[in-house]
Parts: sequence; C-alpha cells; structure tokens
Amino acid sequence: MAPSTVIGELVDIRSGRNECYDRMVLDFNSRVDGFVVSYVDQVVEDPTGVPIPLRGGARLSVAAHGPAYNDNGQPTYTFQDRNELLDLTGYQTFRQLAWAGSFEAITTVGLGVRARLPFRVLTWDNKVIVDVAHTW
Repeated sequence: MAPSTVIGELVDIRSGRNECYDRMVLDFNSRVDGFVVSYVDQVVEDPTGVPIPLRGGARLSVAAHGPAYNDNGQPTYTFQDRNELLDLTGYQTFRQLAWAGSFEAITTVGLGVRARLPFRVLTWDNKVIVDVAHTW
C-alpha cells in the first residue's frame, strides 16, 4: 500500500508477458502514485460489495487512487465486457481480469491468477504496474 499524493484519470488497461512474470498496467492521463494491491479471499464490487467471481487459484484486488471518470462524471475508461477486460489467453500466471468499480476516485479491478504467487507493484509517471511471478 502506498498513500496517494497525485491523482490522474484511468484511460487504459494493458497487459504483457515476460520471461519471469505476467504484467498488468493501469494507464492514467496524468501522474498517479497511490494504490492498494493485495491477495484477498474475494474481490468485491465497489461500492456495492457484490462478490466478483474470478478464475484461478488466487485473487488479487488492485485498487489505484484515480477515477475512471472525469470531473463531469463522464467515463475516461470504457470496456465491452466487465468480466473479461483483457484477453489473457496464453498467459502463464494471469487467468482473468474483471472490473470491480470506480468510486470516490478509486478504481478497482480483480485479477484472477494461477496461484498465490509473489507480486510487485511499481508506479512510473502515469502508470501503476503489477507484476505477478510465474513461480515462487
């Protein structure tokens, strides 16, 4: 967990595969550095608390301190399927990425992973980066 000092608006979510880990990137339109990423028993939708089913042996809740909407309430990030934000076919660790909400300037996604593997979180300019290892 890191406290937020600057807040941008979410504009994209990307992923990639590397030799030792799978990577998810939350892209914001300006610098953002606050986040909470942790393994949880169940990812829940914010603000309703409704459980979000995720494939995989473990679930990561990824919450970034930045909304997915602008000052006028218009979405800055849109998706076609809230349960499958990205096609993760062929990933060694990632199983599913689902939308969990954007409420009170915090955007949350649920990441289903193969097992409870080591992970790291980095911030770089306008990105929050989550890397989940392929092995222990």
